[in-house]
Amino acid sequence: MEIEASLPNLQNLNMSGNSLIGSIPRSVGDMKLLGFLDLSHNNLSGSIPPSVGDMKLLWCLDLSHNNLSGSIPPSVGDMKLLRSLDLSHNNLSGSIPPSIGDMKLLDSLDLSDNNLSGGIPEELTMGCSSLMHLILSNNNLQGQIFYGKFSLFLLYELQLNGNRFSGSIPKILSNCSSLYLIDFSNNNLSGRIPSWMGNISNLEEIIMPNNGLEGPIPIDFCQLLNLEILDLSNNNISGSLPACFSPITMNHVHLSKNRLKGSLTTQFCNSSSLITLDLSDNQLSGNIPDCINMLGNLSYLILKNNNLEGKIPIQLCKLHKLSLIDLSQNHLSGHIPSCLNITTFDEANKVDLSFAQAPSLSSFSTAPSPYTYVPILVPIPTNEPVHFTTKNASYSYKGRLLTYMSGIDLSCNNLTGQIPYEIGQLSKIHVLNLSHNFLVGQIPSTFANLEQIESLDLSYNNLSGKIPPQLVQLHYLSTFRVAYNNLSGETPKRVGQFGTFDESCYEGNPLLCGEPMKSCKATSPPLIPESPTPSREDDGFIDMGVFYVSLIVSYIMVLITIAAVLYINPYWRRAWFYYAEMCFISSYYFIVDHLPKQFH
Repeated sequence: MEIEASLPNLQNLNMSGNSLIGSIPRSVGDMKLLGFLDLSHNNLSGSIPPSVGDMKLLWCLDLSHNNLSGSIPPSVGDMKLLRSLDLSHNNLSGSIPPSIGDMKLLDSLDLSDNNLSGGIPEELTMGCSSLMHLILSNNNLQGQIFYGKFSLFLLYELQLNGNRFSGSIPKILSNCSSLYLIDFSNNNLSGRIPSWMGNISNLEEIIMPNNGLEGPIPIDFCQLLNLEILDLSNNNISGSLPACFSPITMNHVHLSKNRLKGSLTTQFCNSSSLITLDLSDNQLSGNIPDCINMLGNLSYLILKNNNLEGKIPIQLCKLHKLSLIDLSQNHLSGHIPSCLNITTFDEANKVDLSFAQAPSLSSFSTAPSPYTYVPILVPIPTNEPVHFTTKNASYSYKGRLLTYMSGIDLSCNNLTGQIPYEIGQLSKIHVLNLSHNFLVGQIPSTFANLEQIESLDLSYNNLSGKIPPQLVQLHYLSTFRVAYNNLSGETPKRVGQFGTFDESCYEGNPLLCGEPMKSCKATSPPLIPESPTPSREDDGFIDMGVFYVSLIVSYIMVLITIAAVLYINPYWRRAWFYYAEMCFISSYYFIVDHLPKQFH
């Protein structure tokens, strides 16, 4: 990259997205009148020249999305008029220079997605008093958050996720009344969730998963009437959900992988804007509340691995935007509602959700930018992940990818009855897992209509009958399991996807035959018991006449044997008569001794 020396009077330079290569020349500092410089989204390499500090009138510098390396030059602090500095998505290393604290007018600082280390310098937290957007995510920063002097009371957005920060959440942030977004995810934070967060009325997003936070969710959170995203997943949060917690504006709730207890009653019942409700991997008990039908925008309901019981509420059928239902690994019983309606997020909202670029830090300038923010009228899934099991593995879905996903997982419960044939009309579904239940009846032939299905698991039930041969029409099916049922007949032809399924997919069905199982021709026909006739006794009973005759003959033979022995052997004969005499005498005296006196 070269900059002509004949441009000393240039005031605005936007060369973003031009596939520029090479390094930033030192002569860039010669443009003394330059106020706006955007070189983002190129392939620039090398280090940032210290001469950038010579552009004293610069108020916006965007070098993001390049391959810049080395450390951030301390000379950046010489640009006293700078309001926006974006060095994100590079390979910058070293520590954050304290000289950044000299930029008193700086209101947007983005150093995310680099290899920066060390802590947040006290000079920054004390000197940049105008700072509103502080984004330091995805680096190697460590230590406590804001451990020294602090004057960033105008903070509006604070993103420190993806670092190694430790300690507790600093109380000094309670004075930042304008905060709307806090993202501390993927750090090593500990301690309790501070109750003062409930007093920051402007908070819309609290994102703090994958830390070591503990204790209950503060009841003060009930005051956050503008809250839209709450993600506290994968911590050590305990206690029960506050009964008053049901913000109307709430869109996404992620509280999975904690130690929450208690039952679901009225929580979230008033959150009619709720799109995602993920309470999986906790210790919640009781029934799924009937008020769930009030969540008309709910698309992702993830309640797996809890202690929920009772029936699957019929009120779920009133939720016409559901894309994912995961109620697996609970104690639910009863029948599967036949009216469940599953679709993809795109189909439910009927809108083009092509990704709009987030606003860049330079988007407030008058210079044209291809990354200007484009508003979307309907809410879309955030970048907070949703975990869902498909194809025998748990996957993480978020953002645009999540909008394509749809499925039902009711496995590992106590469900009974037949599989509703209406489920076969859910043509957009990708995953269906009903395994490890007590379902009976046949596999509905309507499953042949599941044209988008990729994973179908019906194993470990009491299903009977034949496997519908029409299932070979499912061209996207990559996982199929019907093992350990009572299925019979011939397996589907080994064509298409069914040619990839091995014996383990069918095992545990003794009456099932055909490839890849045993051959149906070599299978002996089942034995059919003959009907009983009047001329033939049931083999299960004894002929009583024969029994009595054999008993009498046996008795007589015993007497004859005894008499023969006594006749032949004189010794045994004398002993026998002596024994009989002694028994007679003993019986006589026993009777005499026990008779009443009047009989003597």
